Amino acid sequence: MSILNLKKTDTAQNLLTSEPGKFNEGELRSEEMIINLGPQHPSTHGVLRLEVLSDGEVIKEVVPHIGYLHRCFEKHAENLPYNQIIPFVDRMDYVASMNSEHAYVLGVERMLGITEQIPKRIEYTRVLMAELNRIASHFIAIGTYGMDIGAFTPFFWVMRDREHILRLLEWASGSRLLYNYMWVGGLFYDIPVGFEDRCKEFVTYLKPKLKELDSILIDNKIFIQRTANIGVLPRDMAINYGITGPMLRGSGLRFDLRRVDAYSVYPEIDFDIPIGEGKMGTLGDCWDRTWVRMQEVYQSVRIIEQCLEKLTKEHKRTKEFDPQALVPKKIRPQAQDLYVRAENPKGELGFFFRTDGRSDVPFRCKARGPSFVNLSVLPEITRGVLIADLIAIVGSLDVVMGEVDR
Repeated sequence: MSILNLKKTDTAQNLLTSEPGKFNEGELRSEEMIINLGPQHPSTHGVLRLEVLSDGEVIKEVVPHIGYLHRCFEKHAENLPYNQIIPFVDRMDYVASMNSEHAYVLGVERMLGITEQIPKRIEYTRVLMAELNRIASHFIAIGTYGMDIGAFTPFFWVMRDREHILRLLEWASGSRLLYNYMWVGGLFYDIPVGFEDRCKEFVTYLKPKLKELDSILIDNKIFIQRTANIGVLPRDMAINYGITGPMLRGSGLRFDLRRVDAYSVYPEIDFDIPIGEGKMGTLGDCWDRTWVRMQEVYQSVRIIEQCLEKLTKEHKRTKEFDPQALVPKKIRPQAQDLYVRAENPKGELGFFFRTDGRSDVPFRCKARGPSFVNLSVLPEITRGVLIADLIAIVGSLDVVMGEVDR
């Protein structure tokens, strides 16, 4: 943190000109400072800069500043064929690339009218990869959040287990973090031989580790004291700001696009949608948001087990199966406007397409990133809190700046 400016209020000016020992303690407390938090600060999770107006340790106003990353996704998308845009989709929320790809290919397939033709094996493979990546993304959120407020051990644990997931995804796609695995109409490649068995081994290994993480972090007395009743986001405010994902569910609203829009094969899968309950404090506080993410990891494990069951028993690997059979050589949708959305680890990721029916390049491709929208509520839930609590609140938002400055 660096002091940008000391506001020269009347009180501050009087302090500067008064004789030594002639000012009282109340005048000292009325000094206002503008403090820069970031973009180098580790708790801002990237290139976010927060301009904080504080009165001592108490925050009066927070202004988030973005614009340091410049992914330029939308301009890239309006100059490339549909199939070549997928690597740029990966680079928005780069810790949840599979989930972002899933939303994008669903949109293009819907424009082409081939959604119903996608084989079940492809759909279950996509959901399997998306849920593995959801766990990896939530591990980043939970682990770095614990480190923000002083818990180092859980960070090392989740990074260790996240690495197992990244190796699985790299084995399937050939890439690390930025996968380009889900293609319009199919997949880059079928999952490797032995992938299902390795995945089952990982799930068996992970279950007891999640309980350890729950006990050492989520149920930890110090963690509860630092997060309960802090950064309370009321349900009506969350709805008015367009908040989605674990932040919205942390405020008590059971809204999940995997259920609401019932895309892909999610209607065929049994899982619960956890919501905040105000167990440790006020409904919608930092603890609720973190608890919801932890519960979603348990639910993702359930989904993965069901996908593996389907892939090994009902939709088995065959020599005739070609994951690229429906991949069109030229993608040229009819003229239309279409908005499609999916449930990313951070909330609703949506893509708006406008096509002219003549080109294989979209006339307009607009991305609705959940991190950008969720960040917008930060000034509302930080007024009157301490600077230390601001760190806890920012970490509970789980923003990725590549998706904010897209």
